[in-house]
Amino acid sequence: MSKVCQITGKKAITGNNVSHSKRRTKRKFNVNVFNRKFYWPEAGQWIRLTVSAAGLRNINRMGLDAALKKAATEGHLTEIRTIEK
Repeated sequence: MSKVCQITGKKAITGNNVSHSKRRTKRKFNVNVFNRKFYWPEAGQWIRLTVSAAGLRNINRMGLDAALKKAATEGHLTEIRTIEK
């Protein structure tokens, strides 16, 4: 799976490495993403999300259900992987 946050939609961007002599070569700025498990009480199940550090802060601030609804309306949430026990 690609390095894209399912909550905020952040993804890798490209830029330049600039040497001391000002030569520029292409590079990639990756996103700080984690695979995390969350308990979703509204659905009564555990889910697994790929979330960035900013996405974790959004979940802590807004709550999981509100963050998932906002991500779904903005089109960032592609699929929710449930964890079967």
